[in-house]
Amino acid sequence: MGEESLRKRKGEVNGKEDGQSIQSHELQTMNLQKQANLFLFPLQRAGICMIVGTIIGSGIFISPKSVLANVEAVGPCLIIWAACGVLATLGALCFAELGTTITKSGGEYPYLMEAFGPIPAFLFSWTSLLVTKPSSFAIICLSFAEYASAPFYPGCDPPQAVIKCLAAAAIVVITIVNSLSVKLGSYLQNFLTAAKMIIVTIIIVSGIVLLAQGKTENFKDSFKDSKISVSSVSLAFYNGLWAYDGWNQLNYITEELKNPYRNLPLSIIIGIPLVTVCYVLINISYFTVMTSTELLQSQAVAVTFGDRVLYPASWIVPLFVAFSTIGSANGTCFTAGRLVYVAGREGHMLKVLSYISVKRLTPAPAIIFYGAIAIIYIIPGDINTLINYFSFAVWIFYGLTVMALIVMRFTRKELRRPIRIPIIIPVTVTLISILLVFAPIISAPELAYLYCVLFILSGLIVFVLFVHFKFDWPQKISKPITMHLQMLLEVVPAEEVTE
Repeated sequence: MGEESLRKRKGEVNGKEDGQSIQSHELQTMNLQKQANLFLFPLQRAGICMIVGTIIGSGIFISPKSVLANVEAVGPCLIIWAACGVLATLGALCFAELGTTITKSGGEYPYLMEAFGPIPAFLFSWTSLLVTKPSSFAIICLSFAEYASAPFYPGCDPPQAVIKCLAAAAIVVITIVNSLSVKLGSYLQNFLTAAKMIIVTIIIVSGIVLLAQGKTENFKDSFKDSKISVSSVSLAFYNGLWAYDGWNQLNYITEELKNPYRNLPLSIIIGIPLVTVCYVLINISYFTVMTSTELLQSQAVAVTFGDRVLYPASWIVPLFVAFSTIGSANGTCFTAGRLVYVAGREGHMLKVLSYISVKRLTPAPAIIFYGAIAIIYIIPGDINTLINYFSFAVWIFYGLTVMALIVMRFTRKELRRPIRIPIIIPVTVTLISILLVFAPIISAPELAYLYCVLFILSGLIVFVLFVHFKFDWPQKISKPITMHLQMLLEVVPAEEVTE
């Protein structure tokens, strides 16, 4: 970074004009910016915790009803849960090759940029920043609010106003924690991951004990009266895959991993199969105490399970489920802020979103932006509807990203690939992604899917006007805003990582 540029940027933050003061501040700023490239402490040991902690959240406590409602039988339900885990593992292996070939943070964004250029990458960041990531954050916090408030309203659903206010409060707290300290955010993630594994273990062990006692009547004729169609299976997969969402989260912080060539695939190979086994066993545990009809009628599946199995200690279930969902929301916020940061660094979002806190070395503007958008989604939020359209949008880009791996095998042969998976895996994942995207549109078309596609394509207009042509008037408006936000948040640009 040039001397003149450093003078100007540091002057914007501190407003100091004295030459000697600026010169001393330049040295401090250069040091801070070097540290800012690694604004997260090493995640060498936390990779598995990040995957498990982010995946196991609200999904396993919300989705069982929706998966069962679509296939209407125990057997197909359990098969879909296992199949979703296999698909998530295959997708994560594709992302492991991408993440170790292109070691940049930001998840799908840098891969789409390398393979297809700026337009698909921008459309991904446009959709992710304004739809998929904030809606995911909102869904998780709404789920937290439902379970946290359930014990105070026995026998009935909690009021929507209470749920939404509690969800908004959760978003604010998580946003503040991750803006103030990356170490605090990661320590919180590790603690909440341990807490959620406690409740997962309680449910699984209870189910195994009940099975050993002969509670198997709900598994007889497990395929009877099942409803199998392309549409029903696709929607069941949407809800099951929502519970597995987070399998690609380490790719958002690749730059910050120590030895990503080893730790990224190792975390995936251990973390996702572990989650899959847990999910299948948890669903088996649910069915040991509830029939299909009872599970569908349950207000909160895990709470009903706790009431029937744990008796006086049933209060443990909603408490630890709340920990679990907060942990998932924290992990999502922890990684999604990096996408905003990378998109801002590439000039595809407001530049201030790529700035780093001088004092705390966190991407504070990106995290605050992400939390603010998530709160907006809470206002009209309906969990099941949000999940369906979230899954539809996100699998468009999952499929496109895995296709990028196939394309770069032929167009970027010179790239070093520390991990090279068999080509049949990305081809399979791409075909399944296409099926998941088009199946519900063809078998049960709804206007909402069209609206989702139109919103994604509307990003083309934004790209042409503000990124490609770079009109002067938006920059004239954003420049004073950026300057004031710099002074308010005490943030500076971070130098790009030298590859």
